Amino acid sequence: MVIVKSIAYMNDAIAKSPVAGGTLKNDADNEIAQLQENIKMLKSQVKDMHSRLLEAAVLNNKYIQTIQEYQAQIEQLKKPPLFICSVVEILGDMALLRQHGSNQEVVTKIPDEIRPDIESGARVAVTGNLSIVRVMSKSVDVRARVMELIESPNIDYDMIGGLKKQIEEVIETLELPLTNPELFINVGVEPPHGIMLYGPPGNGKTLVAKAVAHRAKATFIRMSGSELVQKYIGEGARLVRDVFEMAREKAPSIVFIDEIDSVGSRRTYDGTTGSSEVNRTMVQLLAELDGFDARGDVKIVAATNRIDLLDPALLRPGRFDRIIEIPSPDAQGRKEIFKIHTRNMKLKDVDLDELVRLTDGLSGAELKAIVTEAGMFVIRRKGKAVTMQDFKDAYNKLIIKETREEVAGMFV
Repeated sequence: MVIVKSIAYMNDAIAKSPVAGGTLKNDADNEIAQLQENIKMLKSQVKDMHSRLLEAAVLNNKYIQTIQEYQAQIEQLKKPPLFICSVVEILGDMALLRQHGSNQEVVTKIPDEIRPDIESGARVAVTGNLSIVRVMSKSVDVRARVMELIESPNIDYDMIGGLKKQIEEVIETLELPLTNPELFINVGVEPPHGIMLYGPPGNGKTLVAKAVAHRAKATFIRMSGSELVQKYIGEGARLVRDVFEMAREKAPSIVFIDEIDSVGSRRTYDGTTGSSEVNRTMVQLLAELDGFDARGDVKIVAATNRIDLLDPALLRPGRFDRIIEIPSPDAQGRKEIFKIHTRNMKLKDVDLDELVRLTDGLSGAELKAIVTEAGMFVIRRKGKAVTMQDFKDAYNKLIIKETREEVAGMFV
């Protein structure tokens, strides 16, 4: 403001001066230009100071938040530690607790706000004087918890071709007891508890399980049979117990065991620790499927390529009430599979009936691979539509070539 007034004063003095000549005017113009340059520089400095002030304010807020977090941690560290006990028995408003580690038993009063949530067998957190603070969740192996499917696959029954009869059986066994239990109650029939899906690889066993996970209004827990075979003695059996305990807690639920033959094969003993551990795990699985304890509203789905290897005790009714074969697709099934996988493709002069005749004996996975490879041929030549020749080339590349390589390998 002072600089601006100085410029105005000089301009006025020059205008009033009788000797306002060229030299004085030039000096004044130079000084005015210098002052204007100083004004620009000062404005730039002010702008820079504003930006620095904003950055400092942001950093200040960040430091304040960090200080608050550290203060909260300090307050937490000042609190006395809590101990874990198991509730042995409920005695009115008192609870008989057993301390973990020492196994010492004590009786303590149950707080009124905790009384509705506490039960025998529950884990509770207690203070140094053994006062109950909160009820803890049941101890379940973290490996069992990660088997719970949070987001269901985007697969539905209409995306599975050639298995109409098998899908109807799956719906009757798994979905109806969960969605319409009154149908079974009215008839007086106990609903089936489990199904076994078997057949050659690549024909839709896992796909059916994915569709069940998508459709079922229940907790879906999936695992592979090989995950139940653990390194240390007793670990596999404990994992089986934890999985089914979690399934009962989250009922209604569906447990899917893929490749069950890896843990459910016929019981043998070759003298090794590994063999006895597999047998121990399978015995625990048998007990969970149909043992002394009620399974509750828990349905079981298992899949295998080698049903001939499974132990007879695993296949008896009560454990798996339905044994459903998932065969290689017939002509009608192959046509449905081709329609499903080509529904979003641009086809040009493609005869599906000829493709069905050409692919006799192939699995659903092989049919999908042919469709995908035919699309890749179009992409390679920068085309816009899939032709019949693309499907034939894909068939020759994936099926005929592999067959020739297998035959050649037999004579090496």
